Amino acid sequence: METIINEFKEIAANPEKQLAMYKAQGKKAIGVLPYYAPEELVYAAGMVPFGVWGTNNKNISHAKEYCATFYCTIAQLSLEMLLDGTLDGLSGIITPTICDTLRPMSQNIRVAMGDKMPVIFLAHPQNRSTTYGLKFCMDQYNNVRKELEKIAGKAITDDDITKSIKIYNASRKARREFVKLASEHCDVIKPTVRSAVLKAAFFMLKDEYTAKLEELNRELSTLPICQWSGKKVVTSGIICDNPALLEALEDNNIAIAADDVAYESRAFRIDVPEDANPMMALARQFANIDCDVLLYDPESAKNNRGEFVAKLVKDSGAKGLILFMQQFCDPEEMEYPYLKKALDAAKIPHIKIGIDQQMRDFGQAKTAIQAFAESL
Repeated sequence: METIINEFKEIAANPEKQLAMYKAQGKKAIGVLPYYAPEELVYAAGMVPFGVWGTNNKNISHAKEYCATFYCTIAQLSLEMLLDGTLDGLSGIITPTICDTLRPMSQNIRVAMGDKMPVIFLAHPQNRSTTYGLKFCMDQYNNVRKELEKIAGKAITDDDITKSIKIYNASRKARREFVKLASEHCDVIKPTVRSAVLKAAFFMLKDEYTAKLEELNRELSTLPICQWSGKKVVTSGIICDNPALLEALEDNNIAIAADDVAYESRAFRIDVPEDANPMMALARQFANIDCDVLLYDPESAKNNRGEFVAKLVKDSGAKGLILFMQQFCDPEEMEYPYLKKALDAAKIPHIKIGIDQQMRDFGQAKTAIQAFAESL
């Protein structure tokens, strides 16, 4: 079990090394920016989907020439890695446009990359569940499919996509099981370990990742359930993968019972229907995603998302919630009053900690986490 965990840690900490390994094997890799890009199409093309969610190890330099200062650091540092050569091993990149930053960012990347690599534009529909929304989504996915076929130099068949969907659904199932086991065995799967295991999924072929994760799950399931003497919380936000920040939870005897993080559980919450038409199945999966701060909710007045998060805290047995809010993330900032309203109504303690990927001083965050732990 320790060997498997260390392998995941190594991959999560060194994605460039993983990218170089795939390139040495003769495989092409396609960068996938947040959020909800149909990775299954990349896998079906015989290429490696490679997550691009910024980095905790760089400062913004080259990207300043293209980005407004109020772009979130996830977007800016993703472009930074494209510009400074870190991601030169990619054969192309998919740029979804799910938020107000990613929309112009897609064009910043297109201009910045020039002839260096193909940039595949992807616009999701806001009205996801309507007939016209599903058709628009499928049309967009078909465009991505055509662009990937050009890079791969071969056609992507429906059978290829169907097989890919099954592999990805198996991966989602394994990750959901891991999240459950991580809560039951939080003495072994501490926050830093939990993050590394889930983060590694973005840099590995899903069949390879799933086989390794299922092995870890089997090992965990043989252990007695931990009688945790500390506190358990639910984490929420776009991303929280900085080991220094997660260590603050461990230092205060805090374990993660569950999460509502876009980089983690939101990414594998909903499976793709295994229908006859695989392209429509991918569109239906996007339509079925709900209670997400980044997606349009026609019944937002009911505060379904706030209620969903409050229920997640209650059902997981957590004592509170920590919201790691990305600086300059408009959707999260606008949603926060409604989330707070639902948490307060359910009498769930919570704290909001502002973060970005250029943070190097965690003094204030650590003090806030310590105070929150003591209040619980």
